[in-house]
Amino acid sequence: MKKRTSKMKVTLLYAFIAMFVLSCTDLDLIVDDSIVSESTGDGFTGVADAQSSLDNLYNAIRGQIEPQDGYYALQEVSSDELLIPTRGTDWGDNGIWRVLHTHTWPASHQYVLNVWNAFNSDIFLANQIIDSRSNAPADVLAQAKFLRAYSMWVILDLYGQVPFREVDEGPEINPRVLSNTEALAFILQDISDAMPDLPTIGPTGTTNLASKAAANFLKARVMLNAGIYRGEGAPNSSDMADVISAVDAIAADGFALQSGYFDLFDGTANNERVWYTTAGTGNRMWGGLHYNMPSTDNSGGGWNGFTTLGAFYDSFEGNPNSNYVGDNQEERRGWVPDASNADATNQGFFYGFGIGQQYNASGSPIQARANKPLVFTKDLPGLVGNSDVTGIRVLKYHPSNGAFYGGVILFRYADALLMKAEALMRTGDDPTSLVNELRTLRGAQPLGSVSESDLLAERGRELYIEMVRRTDLIRFGKFVEEYEFMDPSAVGDVTKNLYPIPANALLSNPNLVQNPGY
Repeated sequence: MKKRTSKMKVTLLYAFIAMFVLSCTDLDLIVDDSIVSESTGDGFTGVADAQSSLDNLYNAIRGQIEPQDGYYALQEVSSDELLIPTRGTDWGDNGIWRVLHTHTWPASHQYVLNVWNAFNSDIFLANQIIDSRSNAPADVLAQAKFLRAYSMWVILDLYGQVPFREVDEGPEINPRVLSNTEALAFILQDISDAMPDLPTIGPTGTTNLASKAAANFLKARVMLNAGIYRGEGAPNSSDMADVISAVDAIAADGFALQSGYFDLFDGTANNERVWYTTAGTGNRMWGGLHYNMPSTDNSGGGWNGFTTLGAFYDSFEGNPNSNYVGDNQEERRGWVPDASNADATNQGFFYGFGIGQQYNASGSPIQARANKPLVFTKDLPGLVGNSDVTGIRVLKYHPSNGAFYGGVILFRYADALLMKAEALMRTGDDPTSLVNELRTLRGAQPLGSVSESDLLAERGRELYIEMVRRTDLIRFGKFVEEYEFMDPSAVGDVTKNLYPIPANALLSNPNLVQNPGY
């Protein structure tokens, strides 16, 4: 009940923001208007303190990664990894979650608008730091270019085109729009320009800051998807050498695979954490946990929303109908404690995927509502009409490390390794040894060979809820293939590979053109 009140407050806040948006005459500058008007009385003269402005930019990105209803929702809930079924009246929210999963989102979807505004604002903030009149030191300038490249990549990946407002342009100017190819070239140029002045930061350093390794990771991800961004419909083998060299550079900076899968997400430094944000992890854990699953520092329990699909759970090794210790599951699928292995260390919470009876820290079975056993079920009756126990739950960031501890990982070395494996496969080389290196470390059986479908499945098992699933599915040509509860009209509709340009943005900037299908 406590969290549902908080969720209502957040909803009211977004409603207020939406009212403000509709009152603006230049809706592309919702976040930027105050910055522009403050800076352009006599023309833009540079930011007062480049380092302080850079700190603000990092904080802005943290604020966009943290919520459950922003970038995370667009990347995950639209995929075969996550859905938010309506339970009675809980999580109905006028269908805003359901249409993401069914691929029937409209151009007026609030999360589509929020993400568009937020990351375009990041680009503008970065532009101000990068402008020569701000006199930013070389290291600050390099970090701002990296963060601009990252924010622009998000917009390109989601929407296929990127508006670009110069710092001297006031709200009366319609921003020019970079096409897909122009935006791709811009991103790669920013990465190239930033690289020499970015610091070399290894695994034990402050990897929440931009570094050469983070820039190489972003380059690898962009080049792996470059064929998609150019409109070619598939990755291009000619781009793969750049992917491989970028991943090798990350390894040269000391990053490597590390054992102890769930320890990677405990908020502390490790060999795999290439870049992270200090964003709180609470939305990643409490969104799917039941109301009756409190922790020592969150007595209100979970919010009982997010679940995964049975088919995604079945892609892991182990007993298909249970996840208790000894069910022969691979490490990444995790385990559910029972009376014999629930203790204060795990506080009774499962790791990975929660299915079946749930237990508290003393090993006692937890009750759901109406004094029924809290038994999470694999099957869902649909996107509506659910009880409080339907659906397998997902828990990668764990309450044993703190109910809302910080440290959401953005770039991780295992992802880089799998990108290299995919690049090898797409140039005719055999990626099996690289994939098996990872699988063996995670307690999964080695594969005799690796096909495209094997590699996509492996990325799903390793990187679930790390905000890459939609992008991966698109690259492998699987995003619009049917999965459970997708609307039949959306199956095979490749226009859904891009989100619509928000309706408000089209009204404010006539240089934007709506994406096909909307």
